[in-house]
Amino acid sequence: MKPTIRLTFMALLTAIGTLGSSFLWFPAGVAKAYPVQHAVNVISAILLGPGAAVTIAFMIGLVRNMLGLGTILAFPGSMIGAWLAGYLYRKTRYASSAAIGEVIGTGIIGSLLSVPIAALLLGKHLGIFAFIPPFLISSLTGAILALILLPLLKRTPLGKYYKK
Repeated sequence: MKPTIRLTFMALLTAIGTLGSSFLWFPAGVAKAYPVQHAVNVISAILLGPGAAVTIAFMIGLVRNMLGLGTILAFPGSMIGAWLAGYLYRKTRYASSAAIGEVIGTGIIGSLLSVPIAALLLGKHLGIFAFIPPFLISSLTGAILALILLPLLKRTPLGKYYKK
């Protein structure tokens, strides 16, 4: 992929993730579920690799926080989930592996890292299990959404970058 196309696609996915998160969300326990963010993580991990997926996840979290649409908790889950999705896809070449990486990275690892972050930066002292269910629900619905959208994406000009 040419660098200009790659950068443009990263910007497009960042915009889709930011706008989609502001329109499509639902309450899930102590947090909000943003399935579009997680769908973008899986799609970017597959099409662009783990590094670009982490960058896109960071940018979505940053823009959402700057607009007052998110919290600091947007960073650990989405970035770890994006990296693990890209890593597992690179190792297996299965979209389902990327989806599983997103769910484990965000739903379990990211939620566990959110506990001390919430305590230190937000002053919220919640137990570990306060974050796991909402993060799992959010990442699972986003991963399923990505698996639904990926076959449709193959039919577009960007589909030539999808190797499986």
